[in-house]
Amino acid sequence: MTDTAPLRHGLSHAAFLGRLAGASAPSSAPARLGHGAFLALRLVDLLLPDVAPPRSDAFRYQLTATDQFCRALPQDCIETAHLVGLVHAAADAFQTRDVRLVLPALLAYAHYLEDELRLVEALDVLETTLSVGGGVLRPSDHVATRLRSARVLRKLSEFDAAEEAYDQAGSLATASGDVRSELLSRIGRARTALGRGNLRDAGQLLQQVLVDAERIGDDDARARAHQEIAVVLSTQGQPAEAIPHEWRAFQLYRDELSRMRVLSDLGIMLLSVGDVEAAERALNEILRRGAAQDVVDNALIELMHCASYHRDRVGFERWRERCEARRGTMPPSILADFTLKAGIGRARFGQFDRAEVLLATALGIAETAGLNELVFRVERIKRGLRDCRACDALPEAAAEPECQSRAVREVSTALAHLGT
Repeated sequence: MTDTAPLRHGLSHAAFLGRLAGASAPSSAPARLGHGAFLALRLVDLLLPDVAPPRSDAFRYQLTATDQFCRALPQDCIETAHLVGLVHAAADAFQTRDVRLVLPALLAYAHYLEDELRLVEALDVLETTLSVGGGVLRPSDHVATRLRSARVLRKLSEFDAAEEAYDQAGSLATASGDVRSELLSRIGRARTALGRGNLRDAGQLLQQVLVDAERIGDDDARARAHQEIAVVLSTQGQPAEAIPHEWRAFQLYRDELSRMRVLSDLGIMLLSVGDVEAAERALNEILRRGAAQDVVDNALIELMHCASYHRDRVGFERWRERCEARRGTMPPSILADFTLKAGIGRARFGQFDRAEVLLATALGIAETAGLNELVFRVERIKRGLRDCRACDALPEAAAEPECQSRAVREVSTALAHLGT
């Protein structure tokens, strides 16, 4: 099960021992992988600058035991390869007295864990990278690691810590003349403000970032700014205005993962203006091409939402069951969104008692995680639920397709040619 709350106090790398506690048996693959990760990171801890270097024979003993354990892990598992590589990198770093040799393996493992939505574990590895790297990290790597830590914290809804990490990354980027990373730190702060429900500040920050990105000609920063402006506009109830920004982001991005995230956002926005066919086309394209786990989760949730929108009961249940099978790995923001939209679906099919229970559950998840914007949205829907017997009057209802603007129709037409 994916961690959803930080466990960064007490025993070092205790987040990984959580897999042992939650496993069906200590010999199960998840338990053994968690144990292996704990051992590998304890080995890396011997490289910390404030730790007295162990004797060579003591290090070799711990290295041999850890290496043997990790090599016995499931060989068909990507995580096993990361752990074996991390152990070898730690050995090279100790032998040469150069901790820089272990840093790429740590960052690669953190990236893998984040993609798998093991967010607390990813944060643990990123913090280990910063601690071990100390003063030897290049300024660009230091900034990039701070930005990634901030992103993980934001995904965990730890907004205060995320803001602090974004501020640190921005200051480091400014000091080293890294204009692009400074822009990324500002985008991150805007996303944090959005998560808190502060739409005005988020929008203002992003508009200024877009101006600065246009000025220096940074396509990636421009794409990110367009994408986040679209999210703010959509959240403000202006999806038709948001969709062209989202499509512009899709055109500017060069990496596939970012483009898939844009399609996920577009699916949500197109549904909200009533273009179900285009929404489903965008979302199914994600499943066809493949993407990170959180992107696939969101696509499945939105396909379930599309099915309830056009009253396809069979389709709704099919997508809902696929989402249910993944809920144990969903972080709070995605889990709350799934529960909310499952509740909306129940209401659309006239199951108001079940809908109320689901909406109350979604509200509790959002409140616990500090997802203020989502809290406001769930409360608004809950208030109108019993008055909505026709279901089209739900606060999540969309405009009819014929009301679309020309810009939205152009995006819909472009999406029709994506897979051709």
